[in-house]
Amino acid sequence: MEGVAHLIEKVPEDVLGICRRLRENGKRGWIVGGCVRDLLRGQPAKDWDVATDARPEEVMRMFRKVIPTGLQHGTVTVLLRGVHYEITTLRGEGAYSDGRRPDSVEFVDDISADLARRDFTVNAIALDPVDGHVIDPFGGERDLDARVVRAVGDPRERFGEDGLRILRAARFSATLGFAIDPDTERAMGEPRSLVTFRRVSAERVRDEWLKSMRAPRPSVAFEAMRRTGVLEITCPELLEAVGCTQNKWHAFDVWGHVMASLDASEPAPLLRVAALLHDIAKPRTRAFSEKTGDYTFYDHEKIGAEMATDILGRLRFSNDERDRIAALVRHHLLCYDEGWTDAAVRRWIRRVTPDLAPDLYALALSDVRGKGRDPADEVQAIERLRERATDLLAAGAPLGTKDLKIRGNELMKELAIPPGPVVGEILAALVEVVTDDPAENERGRLLVAARRLYDERRKSDG
Repeated sequence: MEGVAHLIEKVPEDVLGICRRLRENGKRGWIVGGCVRDLLRGQPAKDWDVATDARPEEVMRMFRKVIPTGLQHGTVTVLLRGVHYEITTLRGEGAYSDGRRPDSVEFVDDISADLARRDFTVNAIALDPVDGHVIDPFGGERDLDARVVRAVGDPRERFGEDGLRILRAARFSATLGFAIDPDTERAMGEPRSLVTFRRVSAERVRDEWLKSMRAPRPSVAFEAMRRTGVLEITCPELLEAVGCTQNKWHAFDVWGHVMASLDASEPAPLLRVAALLHDIAKPRTRAFSEKTGDYTFYDHEKIGAEMATDILGRLRFSNDERDRIAALVRHHLLCYDEGWTDAAVRRWIRRVTPDLAPDLYALALSDVRGKGRDPADEVQAIERLRERATDLLAAGAPLGTKDLKIRGNELMKELAIPPGPVVGEILAALVEVVTDDPAENERGRLLVAARRLYDERRKSDG
């Protein structure tokens, strides 16, 4: 009871107040699901969900500010001091004909019956914070201690009801650092489960990918997806990496390298998606060089960006997310050496943009650390490029036409250039001039260079 008392101390006063109000009105309230799991693990709980034997209309009469967010499923939202708390009536569920949500629900009075409909034992624990009573009919506390993700009841039934639970099992395995119970994992990959999984929307798959990317080791989730067959459904291109041998610079095949890079990446979801996809085209570009006696992967970054765009479009990533990740894949190879001039560094910054550069450094570091070889020299080169680029940006390196000390209308006026594409072409050429030598970025010097460029243009046009 001392342990339970310690848990109750961590329950927010408003949540405890909701359960007390229910008790005062002759009903019961329990906190359920992930918040109980996190409390028992000694972790901070994020969302506080309350289950009750009161019917929705009864709950609405007990509280002053209530939103009927899901009456058909027994859920209302109580607002206390600007915070939303979901209160759901205990329920049982009918068939899942769409493989995602029950066709019907029926309200029940038994908390154990409500817990029986949940996905995994560690999420099927309830706590009454008023009297400190823990309800754990499926051994969730035991599985928390054993660090196991186990389906409630028959796993084949659970995955046959809702295909998303397969991805949730993979995700919980990674985020909690738990093993998946063998019977549960077998059920995840059975034909009936995969048929149901195919009904899961692309948006739901995307969301589970992004949640998995917050795990200490996201590879745990993606390995589970691979083993159970769901990755073949959502992203078969990734499976081409399995067994695809690399060159002498790598200790792993492409799949092993991608998984190691994913785990070595900074814990930013979109950056980790880029790490997952950065070598997506290697299997399709691999060729054997008789000259070097090793494999090459020419243009895998360019083709990979195109493949990543297609994959991210299928998974309903936003246009901005898709474009950013594809750009990271396109530019992930940082082949820097000390022979680069300042102009070369400025050209690299222009090509990748200052906004993308920080993520490129991070992606490149995870890439080299995922090779399974000593990364010291490559890490040093990346850090040196970062240092030089940062210094040049701080010095005000001109990177585009907006940074020029002259504008197109001034060129037209001073050089009598008629409006048209030629103005933009001269401005672009001037950017090249100041990239080579920033000292040229003065109005007088730019006019001289522009006059020369314009004269050369007219001569070439005859």
